[in-house]
Amino acid sequence: MNSEIEDLNARILEMHPAIEAIYAEMSKAIVGQEYLIRRLLIGLLANGHVLLEGVPGLAKTATISALAQTIHTKFARIQFTPDLLPSDLLGNLIYNPREGTYFTKQGPIFANLILADEINRAPAKVQSALLEAMQERQVTIGEETFPLPKPFLVLATQNPIDQEGTYALPEAQVDRFMLKVVVGYPSQEEERKIMRLVARTAARDPLRAVVQPETILEMRKLVDAVHVDEQIEDYIVRLVFATREPARFVPQMDGMIRFGASPRASINLSLAAKARAFLYGRGYVLPEDVKGIAMDVMRHRVITTFEAEADEISSEKIVQHVLDHVPVP
Repeated sequence: MNSEIEDLNARILEMHPAIEAIYAEMSKAIVGQEYLIRRLLIGLLANGHVLLEGVPGLAKTATISALAQTIHTKFARIQFTPDLLPSDLLGNLIYNPREGTYFTKQGPIFANLILADEINRAPAKVQSALLEAMQERQVTIGEETFPLPKPFLVLATQNPIDQEGTYALPEAQVDRFMLKVVVGYPSQEEERKIMRLVARTAARDPLRAVVQPETILEMRKLVDAVHVDEQIEDYIVRLVFATREPARFVPQMDGMIRFGASPRASINLSLAAKARAFLYGRGYVLPEDVKGIAMDVMRHRVITTFEAEADEISSEKIVQHVLDHVPVP
């Protein structure tokens, strides 16, 4: 087993110049936001959709666009608005009167990387149109089903739900996102660098594509091969079950959780931990990989009770309490 892991470590390190090239190219347009960039890369490597939440102006859209520019793939940005229709996203059947037949016009969803900008400003019928694409990687238009290209990834941004004109996303759709990342304000030094970089009237040069999609797919094969010890697997399961059976694992949170994390949490926590290990050049998962990504995997999968809301106990506080009290192997 040790020789296999050593061989995997070497193969992972051979791929790291591509990761470093993405970082270097993105740094030309994005200041700071290392935490955010790492989460986007984890989603890309683990084949998991990512939801970014934050107030307007925090470079959520710019960071996703910068990542898309560094990969030689088809990219589509979809601005979600209250009047958006499912057909605007998926495509439609168009009637040809000359031949008396219908043909399919595919929508912007048929791209490798999708930026769903301000996703929670569109009504529920548009959100539901994304479910099949996100889960099955396919789209049905009329009576015909079309596979989506590989790789396919939805990178979405949303504003906090207390802002005007926003809708709460359905739980079923939120659960389709591997990660929900909360984006905060930059530090004073980062703000100064941002001002120097962006405060000019001239348009900035576009970023170069430095990675081919085949390289991303090859990286994903290595992520799948990353070793997860049985003790790590047990730790992941205990973290998830602590949100379902708080009385057993975290008694202080008993009565605060209405719905615990779904089985997708276990699957995505294992996958994301393996992707994080890949980013750090390892062919094996450590407990710190699980703890380091658990908040982003679980925060949107824990639904609080009315009692928790009255006591101002958020899902983030519950997840942090679970991470602090479930024993680490």
